[in-house]
Amino acid sequence: MTSNAHGISADPAAPLGFEKHDHKTCVSEGLAAAESRCDSEGLRLTPVRRKVLELLLQEHRALGAYAILDQLREAGFGSQPPVAYRALDFLVEHGFVHKIERLNAFVACAHPGENHSPAFMICRVCDAVAEAESTPAKGALGAAARAAGFQIERTVVEAEGVCPICAEKAEA
Repeated sequence: MTSNAHGISADPAAPLGFEKHDHKTCVSEGLAAAESRCDSEGLRLTPVRRKVLELLLQEHRALGAYAILDQLREAGFGSQPPVAYRALDFLVEHGFVHKIERLNAFVACAHPGENHSPAFMICRVCDAVAEAESTPAKGALGAAARAAGFQIERTVVEAEGVCPICAEKAEA
C-alpha cells in the first residue's frame, strides 16, 4: 500500500481522519490544493475563506459555525455570524468542506476536488471525524432506490462511535 503526500494511506477505501500522519504537511498541502483549484477555476479564496479552511484542516474534527467565528475573531477577522456562514457556504458549495448534519458542524474534505459521496465516522467522545468514500448507488440503498424507481442525487452517511484514540484511552 502506498502513501500520499500527506503521509496517509493512498487506499481510496481507507477512511481519512483517525490515522497518524504529518499534520503540518496535511494542512499546508490542503491549503495549496484549494488555492490551486481556486486559481484554475476562477474562484476567490478570500482571506476569510482561506482562514476558515485552515482552521478546519488543523482540527480534523467537526467545528460549529460559532466556534469558527470565535477563532476568526481571535485571528482579527470579523465577529458577525454572516462572516463565518458566508465563508462556510462557499467552502461547502465548492467541495472544500462538508457539513456534518448530526453535529450541525463542519469538517474539511479529505478528498477535495473529487466528486464523491462521503461517509463520516464521528467520535462521540472527542468529535474527531474520519471521512470514507461511500457508494450508495451500489449498496442496499441503491438497490432499494432502483426498485422504487428513485434516482439518488445526494446522500449523507454519518456513523457515530468511538475513535481508536478514545477507545485506547478508555481501555487504559
